[in-house]
Amino acid sequence: MSTNKQEWGSRVGLILAMAGNAVGLGNFLRFPVQAVQNGGGAFIIPYLVCFLLMGIPLLLIEWSMGRFGGRFGNHSTPYILDTMAKGRLWKYFGVFGIFTNIAVAAYYCYIESWTMSYVFHSIGGTFSGKSQAEVAGFFNDYVDIGVSTTGIPYEAVIFYIFCLCLNTWILSRGLSGVEKVAKIGMPLLILFAVFLAIKGLTLGTSGATPEHPTASAIDGLNFLWTPQFDSLTNPKVWLAAAGQIFFTLSVGMGTIHCYAAYMRSKQDIALNGVSAGFMNEFVEVVLGASIVIPIAAGYLGIAWVQENAGFGMAFQTMPYLFQQWGPILAVVAGVFWFGLLFFAGITSSLAMGTPWMGFMKDEFGWQQKKGAISFGIIVLILGLPTVFFYNYGVFDEYDYWAGTVSLVVFALLETVLFSWIFGMTKGWHEINLGADIKLPIILKHIIKWVTPTLLLFVFIGSVITPKGNDWAGAFSRLGSEGWTLDNSSLIKQLSNAGIKEEIATIQNPATIPALQQEADAIRASMEAETDLKEKAKYQVKLDKKLGSIATVSDPGHLEILNKKLTYIPFARFMLLGLFIGIAVLVYVAYNIRVKQGRNTP
Repeated sequence: MSTNKQEWGSRVGLILAMAGNAVGLGNFLRFPVQAVQNGGGAFIIPYLVCFLLMGIPLLLIEWSMGRFGGRFGNHSTPYILDTMAKGRLWKYFGVFGIFTNIAVAAYYCYIESWTMSYVFHSIGGTFSGKSQAEVAGFFNDYVDIGVSTTGIPYEAVIFYIFCLCLNTWILSRGLSGVEKVAKIGMPLLILFAVFLAIKGLTLGTSGATPEHPTASAIDGLNFLWTPQFDSLTNPKVWLAAAGQIFFTLSVGMGTIHCYAAYMRSKQDIALNGVSAGFMNEFVEVVLGASIVIPIAAGYLGIAWVQENAGFGMAFQTMPYLFQQWGPILAVVAGVFWFGLLFFAGITSSLAMGTPWMGFMKDEFGWQQKKGAISFGIIVLILGLPTVFFYNYGVFDEYDYWAGTVSLVVFALLETVLFSWIFGMTKGWHEINLGADIKLPIILKHIIKWVTPTLLLFVFIGSVITPKGNDWAGAFSRLGSEGWTLDNSSLIKQLSNAGIKEEIATIQNPATIPALQQEADAIRASMEAETDLKEKAKYQVKLDKKLGSIATVSDPGHLEILNKKLTYIPFARFMLLGLFIGIAVLVYVAYNIRVKQGRNTP
């Protein structure tokens, strides 16, 4: 058995570290985008239901599994799972809990380095006087390693390596280092978020201009918080809501198992787990929803936000919007916003290193420094392609397979293990062992029946997503036309169908004339419209259509698409190699355990 004697220094440190693991870039970047793309208020009800029926149960499952495995000296998912069930395969299912963290860290640290760079550029006044298009162009220049925004060659690579070295150094300090960062980073994150949220909530219509006369932060808030009950029958919205719960709570990754494995055998997990979960939801739903969307709507209008909502808004739009607050406040807001994102990122990326380090210490006796350095080297090797080939699909491929599919698969497997193999009787006892609160008995039945069913629904839905995410239409046409898959479905993703279709569209001579005709029709409707809000909507649609024409006309875009067909298989090869490599280490560790006579019970 491992002699790993690390423990959390305090309950506050544990909860903040767990919350920091969950509170990440998804709270401030992904959640607002998902809400906008799925109808605003139409998204909120399914999201909250998924939090209660899937998020809280998975948190309790992972906290209890981790503490149970830690009781037997196991601090990583392969042997935590092996502790809970007979059979040799479960330890290999646990490979997901190490693989996912390393693969996600590879590109997550790159995003983290963006925030670090943008703090630097905010202080330096880089964005001062720039138009919205110029700020957006700055981001495109930054991720193009052939261009330097500071005069430093390979600027993006240098910031990435520095960010990764910082993560590695903190990890080498063990749990105490992680706990100290959480105790400093989480309060600062909330402070920065509160400042920006207040600005978003009080902006009102003061940001309206002749170019955007209908701009209103109130419209942004109304869009997000006006419930639409028809979404309850829309599978697309439910899938999006469930996916966001995975992303925001960091369940299905293995980090919670690892953190919980360092708890004492009867230390409370019920109150701790629920507290960490609700702290994350407060940051996401209350603070996260009060920053990007209201501020963007307050200056550009809700129509613009609905058409342009995306991950890049944080970097391509927000610095321009901050400039509207004056030079001094623009710097403060930039530092607060990107500093907030940095702390959100680093508290999560630190958690991603602990499963690998726990595994290497338990199985091969590696100490903290050696484990941290090895984690940093693996992430660097895996992550540099996301930096050099960001525009060629490597980044997105890592995110899809490691940051989406892997989470769902592992969460489904661990729920089946906990509820049906380990058994709900023992599982419920483990959850309540040393609990400081009495959990309602209905949670026991939700964990056993509802959570795995919902997870299975999410997984199947991602595999056979119908074209246009139109589930109702797909079922109605099933008998006559069959089931047409969307390019976002797992099956179509494997064949790169979306990229191939886009290439075919660009190469079609009729594409540009057709797009131009659509643009002319939109322009004619806009000129005939007298209502300012409707006119603004047409303007946004026209700008987007003209952007599509420019993209299709650019030979460089076709070149990028063709390069994606080369680099995407390379990214998949890297991920597959990582998974196989970890599985081999698990097998080697098993043989060592057999020789030493320390098999898990």
